[in-house]
Amino acid sequence: PISASCSRDRSLPLTDRPLNDFETRTLDNIATHGWSALHVFDPDGLGAEFSYSVGFTQTLGAPEFIVFGLPKDLRHYMLSEVFRQIKAGCTAAPGQRWHNLIEGFDCVGMAATDPELFTEYATSANWFWRHQGHTGHPDVIQLVWPGSKDGLFPWDDGCSPDVIAAQPRLWA
Repeated sequence: PISASCSRDRSLPLTDRPLNDFETRTLDNIATHGWSALHVFDPDGLGAEFSYSVGFTQTLGAPEFIVFGLPKDLRHYMLSEVFRQIKAGCTAAPGQRWHNLIEGFDCVGMAATDPELFTEYATSANWFWRHQGHTGHPDVIQLVWPGSKDGLFPWDDGCSPDVIAAQPRLWA
């Protein structure tokens, strides 16, 4: 799908106002491709870059997904591959291993529960959820990847501090 990049301005109000261009493009992407990818960067370079899905909840009846710290094209591929796998019959669940997202390594999907998830990270996923008439928030799974040198995840003893720092811990 066509993706949108945006800076860390996370102010998508939940009002009855007319849709802005960004929201219209997001809805068009979902209607055309089944989902939209949002790539977020911090123009000051202080925060981790990340990407997340919008539309998995509607199209697949699955959680939205978020991934941090890798190159934008790889993050987009990972989300696209998760979409493809779910569409092919894979069930998304917390703690699940995801294959073929990164060559040579599995990723693990962790239920994102951080209190700032919908104010700092997945704001458009939350906007879309509410726009669809739902209350509360959508489920979100964070794709967590291991270090390429040792295959260790952030929760493993001996994991590289760079791997840990690149992936904010949004899971409990």
